Amino acid sequence: MTVVDPIEPRRLELQNLLDSAKTQAERNRLGQFATPAALAADILAYGKSLLPHAMKVRFLDPAFGTGSFYSALLKSFAHSRIAQAAGYEIDPGYGLGAMKLWADTSLRLTIGDFTRAKAPRSDGEKASLVICNPPYVRHHHLSRGEKERLQRITQERVNVRLSALAGLYCYFICLSHEWMAENGLALWLVPTEFMDVNYGADVKRYLLDRVTLLRIHRFDPTEVQFGDALVSSSVVAFKKAAPPAHHAFDFSYGGTLRKPNVTKRVSADALRRAAKWTRVPTTPTSTEPERKQFRLSDFFQIKRGLATGANEFFILTARQISENELPTEFLKPILPTPRHLPVDEIEADSIGNPILDHPLFLFACDLPEDHVEREHPALWKYLQTGIAKGVNKRYLCRHRSPWYSQENRPPPPFLCTYMGRRGVRGGKPFRFILNRSRATAPNVYLLLYPKLSLETVLKARPEHARAVWRALNDIPGETLVDEGRVYGGGLHKMEPRELANAPADSILELVPELVGAQLGQLKLL
Repeated sequence: MTVVDPIEPRRLELQNLLDSAKTQAERNRLGQFATPAALAADILAYGKSLLPHAMKVRFLDPAFGTGSFYSALLKSFAHSRIAQAAGYEIDPGYGLGAMKLWADTSLRLTIGDFTRAKAPRSDGEKASLVICNPPYVRHHHLSRGEKERLQRITQERVNVRLSALAGLYCYFICLSHEWMAENGLALWLVPTEFMDVNYGADVKRYLLDRVTLLRIHRFDPTEVQFGDALVSSSVVAFKKAAPPAHHAFDFSYGGTLRKPNVTKRVSADALRRAAKWTRVPTTPTSTEPERKQFRLSDFFQIKRGLATGANEFFILTARQISENELPTEFLKPILPTPRHLPVDEIEADSIGNPILDHPLFLFACDLPEDHVEREHPALWKYLQTGIAKGVNKRYLCRHRSPWYSQENRPPPPFLCTYMGRRGVRGGKPFRFILNRSRATAPNVYLLLYPKLSLETVLKARPEHARAVWRALNDIPGETLVDEGRVYGGGLHKMEPRELANAPADSILELVPELVGAQLGQLKLL
């Protein structure tokens, strides 16, 4: 006979009601993405399998929400086995609703900021089971003062110094350390990105050196775990105990936590040598990665395209330019987003503008405001429209002087798209573009500027630009994916430093004139 849970339907109703009361932007800023009930049940079932059979459970969820994990806890464990259950919820709306919902249980729910709470002193009061989906608050949503506070207390309490670029979830993982009993178990449902990015290095060191990793499960990015957040997710399970010598643990991928598609035993020593943990378990970690003689960084300086701070104001059509009578001296061609760029080879007209059906132009001016007002009345009038719309107060604009100036991004001869998905353009998520025009590009592109050796060859033999472009396109899609990162829904992204690490030996093969110059100038890697 199936036992009907009287509370879970009410919890789901409360969750939907509270979520719908906030905009998606608000929830993104606060990192509020509730754990689906099926996923919470899967994590609790796995956690139960790791605990000694007779062990009493002292449960803690530092980001409680409405209690998806607590609900799963009550289904997974006999009530007599749950010695205590506690939670923290910073949002009073969710906290008060959860308090009322679980009022008839033994839950101790505190409405407050977990990162400001004091951990119990005695081991017997600390948690034997921490399970949490911490708030996915990106670093740019944390104030400078809050970052400094979090960095300070994390170093003071746990001796871990996190990067200022770390998301809030990284602090939750580290700060929970002092809340855990010795040999206590933790399972964290977190974004996968910490495994690949620079700010995740300290979290990875914590997992390898301070605790005993039991398992990392990475969900297939194409199978999004949260219906309202495009984030690639993982579950990290560890025990609060110093790792044994030559420690190894399971790294799984795809499927569910209890039924993964792939599982591989990985040594902690091998994982220390892996720059990107998302390569596991699909690539070997027991040996050093294949050595590359040359990388793209040997041939190119790679930068992100320019971020205007307000594309709708600074990137204009020919019609908008005409209507506002803007002086051409403050305009230069700029490429549209990849979605609106139908070609991968951009030809130029007689004055160097790209030949496109709908050309765009970047407005940029370094002249002081009083000069513009005096000498360029039409441009001054246009600036007033931006001020009226608050463009000058946007983050990037207010940090520029004058606010309507732009970064220096000369026309790049080669570009790569910053993000993309598989299944289009022959399965490659990234496009390389040959730019024969004088157009610059926005920050949805990576701009490849040839270094001296390549620049010298291309000046002497311009026809080699096509060979270089062909070599870039010959880089296997899997290689680029491996260097970049992936988010929920299978969205792949590539930062300049990641693209710079891609192999580039094929450029030497197609442009033989470079061989002597490169071998003479570059240190082989």
